[in-house]
Amino acid sequence: MGDKTQLLSIVLVARFKKPWTILAGVFVATVLNHALAAWGGAWLASLVEPKTLAWILAVIFFAFALWILIPDKEEELKSGGSFGVFITTVVAFFIAEMGDKTQLATVALAAKYSDIVTVTIGTTLGMMASNALAVCLGQKLVEKISMVWVRRIASLLFLLFGMAILAGY
Repeated sequence: MGDKTQLLSIVLVARFKKPWTILAGVFVATVLNHALAAWGGAWLASLVEPKTLAWILAVIFFAFALWILIPDKEEELKSGGSFGVFITTVVAFFIAEMGDKTQLATVALAAKYSDIVTVTIGTTLGMMASNALAVCLGQKLVEKISMVWVRRIASLLFLLFGMAILAGY
């Protein structure tokens, strides 16, 4: 929670007032983006020894722990033009996810588990859950829970995931 995709969800809902259409667009963009990322992670796993891969993945998760502490800048959304709410959402989310923490986490998980379908389903469900909260609750969520604490907890979780990967090897 608290990265640019949730902020983008809030902006889209505030602008277009069509939460179900926006969630459908988020879903399509996430499936496409995370399937591509999972395929890339599985391909990477075929090139690297398991022990080396474990260290690479742990370092990635440790980097996420630090990265998530840095707040994203709210992306400015330009006019939806003639594409409509759904296509605008799909394109905006697909682009916003390129190189984002969730896409890189998907690459790392697919590299570890070598299961493109399951990783894509899992990361897509996680992305949908976090963006559904942003769409449904919007600004009310950040009024109740400090984003500083959300980031700190997420950072701690990434550290724990990195340590768990190393403990498994």
